[in-house]
Order: sequence, then C-alpha cells, then structure tokens
Amino acid sequence: MQEFKHKAFNQLFDLSGKTAIVTGGANGIGKATALRLAQAGANVVIADLKIEDAQAAVKDIEACGVKGLAVECNILKDDDLVAMVDKVIAEFGTINILINNAGGGGGGRENPAKISVDDIRRDFELNVFSGWRLSQLCVPHMKASGYGSIVFTTSMSSINKSPNMSGYAGSKAAVNHVVANLAHDFGPEVRVNAVGPGATRTDALKTVLTPEIEKKMLEHTPIQRLGEADDIAGAMLYFAAPISEWVSGQTIFVNGGGVQTLD
Repeated sequence: MQEFKHKAFNQLFDLSGKTAIVTGGANGIGKATALRLAQAGANVVIADLKIEDAQAAVKDIEACGVKGLAVECNILKDDDLVAMVDKVIAEFGTINILINNAGGGGGGRENPAKISVDDIRRDFELNVFSGWRLSQLCVPHMKASGYGSIVFTTSMSSINKSPNMSGYAGSKAAVNHVVANLAHDFGPEVRVNAVGPGATRTDALKTVLTPEIEKKMLEHTPIQRLGEADDIAGAMLYFAAPISEWVSGQTIFVNGGGVQTLD
C-alpha cells in the first residue's frame, strides 16, 4: 500500500524545477496562466502562432526568476507539435505540465444553413484533436519524470444550449469527456483535467462587449462581475500543482457562479 506523505503548505503550489507548456500562451488566459506557473517556480514554454507576442510573454516569465522559451506553433500542424515537443526536451530535458489552451472556432456564427461540415470539423481539430495529440506526445516524458498534469481549456458552451453554436459547443463538450477518459489512460502518473471559463475580459470579448451586454450577462451571475484572465489562471494553477494530486478527470467551471448568456 502506498504511504500518504503529508505536504507542508508551501509545497502545495510549488512547481520549482518543473517544465510547463502553455499553448496559446502569448495573450489572455494563456498568458495569465503562464505567469502564474512561473510565479510558482515552473519554467514555461509559450507555444503560439504569434511569435513576437510569445517572445514578449517570455520576458515577463523570466522576470519571475525562471526560464522561458517562445516557440512558434500552429496546433493544426502535426509537424509543428512534434517539433515543439522536441525543442522543449532539447532545452529543458523534460515536460511535466501541459496547458492545452489554444483553440477557437465559429461559436455564435454557426448557422447550419450557412456553414459546411468543414467548419464543424475545424472546431474539433482546434479544440479536441490538437490537444489530444499534444497530450500523446508529452505523456511519455511526464511518466518518465514521475510528475504529470494536463489541463485543457473547455468552455461554458460545453454545457449551455444556444443557437449557432453546435460545432464549437459540441467540440468543447467533447473536451470534457475526452478529459474524463484520458485520466484513465494516463494515470496514475499523469492527471488530466479541464477548466471552463465563463465570460472573461479578454481582447476577444472586448471587441463585442457593451454596457448593455455586460448588464444582461450579469443578470444570472451571483458574483456580480465578469471574469478576469487571472481568475481562470488560478484554476489552471490548482490543477497543475501538487495540491490537486488526487484530482483527475474533472472539469471545473470558473464562471462567477452563474451563466453569462444573453437569453
């Protein structure tokens, strides 16, 4: 029988010596998560399409006293994923944490009369297939190191029901179930979980947010404000850190306690 070893409080969030990859980590929730991991002591790799933004994020990461690495990566290209993992191993020798944050799709614009199955397929390639593949590439290194945590970014749309969202919402619902099953495939050395943000003040939301829309969103939100990237990053850190070492296959929604829909 494995003996439980009680950890001191300061060990629960300690990621010293660990190496983390954050896809889509140059901005928004990804960058906030990368900074939280760095503050906890992890070396952080920013894998992003926007290499200049990734390099800027690395400067902020290294200001925390850890090492950073920017890698230009298109998660839809398998060669990019393989090359990125190889580069991380060459630089750091191991991978311990993977934040599958990059994604996207046509949520809110998916009128079935106006799109094709290719649009739906792209939702799944962005949000499900790329994260599954990158997990497959990283897990052997995690198992060899004796410490592994994978966190996917899902969405409130995975449990909501709205028009013009079938592909995006369907792909995010698939993420939740993929996580629950991969936990069985990759355990016990590697934990797999997901974080589902509610309406969060990112650059993308700012392009459509008006005072009227914000007021409507908050009608069913007990904590009367929209989310910030740091709110989501806190949940990401929880899953990445030793404090959650007996948590796997779970999805946590960080949404102010409510649903920020416009219904």
